[in-house]
Amino acid sequence: MSNGDTHDFTLPTWRQPDGEPVSCVEKIKVLNDNLEEIREMAQDALEDGILMGCDEAQLRDVLQSLVTSLDNPYAKKS
Repeated sequence: MSNGDTHDFTLPTWRQPDGEPVSCVEKIKVLNDNLEEIREMAQDALEDGILMGCDEAQLRDVLQSLVTSLDNPYAKKS
Protein backbone atom coordinates (compact mmCIF):
# COMPACT_ATOMS: atom_id res chain seq x y z
CA MET A 1 0.00 0.00 0.00
CA SER A 2 1.01 3.56 -0.50
CA ASN A 3 2.78 5.83 1.91
CA GLY A 4 0.44 7.84 4.08
CA ASP A 5 -2.19 5.10 4.27
CA THR A 6 -4.13 5.94 7.43
CA HIS A 7 -7.10 3.61 6.99
CA ASP A 8 -6.78 0.11 8.39
CA PHE A 9 -8.32 -2.68 6.40
CA THR A 10 -9.13 -5.97 8.10
CA LEU A 11 -9.42 -9.08 6.00
CA PRO A 12 -12.79 -10.75 6.51
CA THR A 13 -13.60 -14.19 7.79
CA TRP A 14 -14.63 -15.77 4.49
CA ARG A 15 -18.00 -17.49 4.63
CA GLN A 16 -19.86 -20.03 2.56
CA PRO A 17 -23.43 -19.30 1.38
CA ASP A 18 -24.77 -21.16 4.43
CA GLY A 19 -22.81 -18.83 6.76
CA GLU A 20 -20.21 -21.37 7.79
CA PRO A 21 -16.60 -20.17 7.58
CA VAL A 22 -14.45 -21.35 4.68
CA SER A 23 -12.02 -23.81 6.24
CA CYS A 24 -9.59 -24.57 3.40
CA VAL A 25 -6.35 -22.70 4.11
CA GLU A 26 -5.41 -22.52 0.43
CA LYS A 27 -8.79 -21.06 -0.55
CA ILE A 28 -8.49 -18.43 2.20
CA LYS A 29 -4.96 -17.57 1.04
CA VAL A 30 -6.14 -17.07 -2.58
CA LEU A 31 -9.11 -14.95 -1.48
CA ASN A 32 -6.94 -12.78 0.78
CA ASP A 33 -4.24 -12.39 -1.88
CA ASN A 34 -6.86 -11.37 -4.47
CA LEU A 35 -8.42 -8.85 -2.10
CA GLU A 36 -5.05 -7.29 -1.22
CA GLU A 37 -4.18 -7.00 -4.93
CA ILE A 38 -7.53 -5.34 -5.70
CA ARG A 39 -7.06 -2.93 -2.79
CA GLU A 40 -3.60 -1.94 -3.98
CA MET A 41 -4.86 -1.36 -7.54
CA ALA A 42 -7.84 0.67 -6.29
CA GLN A 43 -5.54 2.73 -4.05
CA ASP A 44 -3.25 3.44 -7.00
CA ALA A 45 -6.22 4.43 -9.19
CA LEU A 46 -7.55 6.76 -6.49
CA GLU A 47 -4.16 8.42 -6.02
CA ASP A 48 -3.61 8.78 -9.78
CA GLY A 49 -7.02 10.36 -10.24
CA ILE A 50 -6.49 12.82 -7.39
CA LEU A 51 -3.04 13.76 -8.75
CA MET A 52 -4.63 14.38 -12.16
CA GLY A 53 -7.15 16.76 -10.63
CA CYS A 54 -10.23 14.54 -10.40
CA ASP A 55 -12.76 14.87 -7.62
CA GLU A 56 -12.07 12.34 -4.84
CA ALA A 57 -15.75 11.73 -4.12
CA GLN A 58 -16.42 10.96 -7.78
CA LEU A 59 -13.45 8.58 -7.92
CA ARG A 60 -14.76 6.71 -4.88
CA ASP A 61 -18.26 6.55 -6.39
CA VAL A 62 -16.86 5.14 -9.64
CA LEU A 63 -14.84 2.49 -7.76
CA GLN A 64 -17.96 1.48 -5.79
CA SER A 65 -20.01 1.35 -9.00
CA LEU A 66 -17.35 -0.87 -10.55
CA VAL A 67 -17.76 -3.42 -7.75
CA THR A 68 -21.55 -3.26 -8.01
CA SER A 69 -21.36 -3.93 -11.75
CA LEU A 70 -19.51 -7.23 -11.35
CA ASP A 71 -21.46 -10.27 -12.57
CA ASN A 72 -21.66 -13.64 -10.88
CA PRO A 73 -21.22 -16.11 -13.74
CA TYR A 74 -22.19 -18.99 -11.42
CA ALA A 75 -25.56 -17.61 -10.29
CA LYS A 76 -28.49 -19.87 -10.94
CA LYS A 77 -30.70 -18.43 -13.64
CA SER A 78 -34.41 -18.70 -12.93
